[in-house]
Amino acid sequence: MSEHPTAIDTVVIGAGHAGLAASHFLSKSSIDHVVLERGDVANSWRHERWESLRLLTPNWLTRLPGQPYAGADPDGYLSAAEVAAFIEGYAAGTDAPVRTGVKVTSLRRADGGYDVVTDEGTIRARSVVLATGACNRPSVPAFAPGLPDSVRQVTPFDYRSPDGLPDGGVLVVGASATGVQLAAEIQRSGRPVTLSVGEHTRLPRTHRGRDVLWWMDASGVWDQRYDELDDLSRARRLPSPQLVGTPERATLDLNALTELGVDLVGRWSAVRDGVALFSGGLRNVLALADLKQQRLLDGFDAWAVESGADVGGVSERPEPTRAPAAGRLQLDLRSGEIATVVWATGYRPDYSWLDVPVVDEKGRLRHDGGVVDSPGLYALGLPVLRRRKSTFIHGIEDDAGEVVDHLAGWLG
Repeated sequence: MSEHPTAIDTVVIGAGHAGLAASHFLSKSSIDHVVLERGDVANSWRHERWESLRLLTPNWLTRLPGQPYAGADPDGYLSAAEVAAFIEGYAAGTDAPVRTGVKVTSLRRADGGYDVVTDEGTIRARSVVLATGACNRPSVPAFAPGLPDSVRQVTPFDYRSPDGLPDGGVLVVGASATGVQLAAEIQRSGRPVTLSVGEHTRLPRTHRGRDVLWWMDASGVWDQRYDELDDLSRARRLPSPQLVGTPERATLDLNALTELGVDLVGRWSAVRDGVALFSGGLRNVLALADLKQQRLLDGFDAWAVESGADVGGVSERPEPTRAPAAGRLQLDLRSGEIATVVWATGYRPDYSWLDVPVVDEKGRLRHDGGVVDSPGLYALGLPVLRRRKSTFIHGIEDDAGEVVDHLAGWLG
């Protein structure tokens, strides 16, 4: 490591869509910068996704600053490999100053800014953009170590396809986008699936003939700013919607899973002596998700009337979620009924390398719309960073533009 670190105006950590969008606006502002990436460009899309994964957003929404979708299937949904290629093409097309294979091991305050310590030396930066994302580690309940050794435990980082699982029953925990997609795929493989359902966001794939995310975009729901929300902390914790991207634009809700043969149980609350204990409040959880869906669709219809938008189609409401007649409250994991538990219980960021006191007791970064609680430090790609659409690929443009504007003012 050199005694005198290399000096630069800005270091961007992470070469996914968020880091590259930051680079785009830094270049427009003539700010000298480098983008550091521990692996390859779009590394997580290449190496940390299951084989059948597709984006929840239709292709026409898949855009980055200065690069709209230009393919032949605007209403399709990109696979993980196609997303990686899209982001890699963007990096090449914008001539982003990316250095791949460089791992940041520490970030700490220094005179005039920050020392970015890497396995290839130290860079002294006046400002830093954290674009490492919110999905670096799986979030697994504290009681997971108490499961019997006979049960294999898998997270979405480990899972690639049903072929990689042992024969036998599978307990999928979590009913957001990841959970419902994996439950359906595993059930279709011939393995009986039980799905543990907690709070979730139910959405139909289409409403009045249009993709439901068209409505989110057109009606302005996604453009709601973080400083306009009544409960920002809750908004940032909301589970991803129960959606899947398929050519037939199929709805994948709990009713669809029940029709496939998936058994529903309540939220997994504890494990005692090898027995999984589930909450008895499943009916209430289902009713609440149905109510929220109803309100959202009503809001879409009201917007269509008020705006005079020519949306067409008949406004229908999905059937209420069918609760199991006699939901199980416990499951003996020692009986052999369950061979695998798949933890689809969310993700969390990894700030273990961040030696700046800006992380709270729950491991969350303290920031105001991406302006971190340390001068010259910024973040992008986190949930509801500046708008409801912040974590989606197309949502990064507005966030990155505003964050880099603030950064440029700081440097100035």
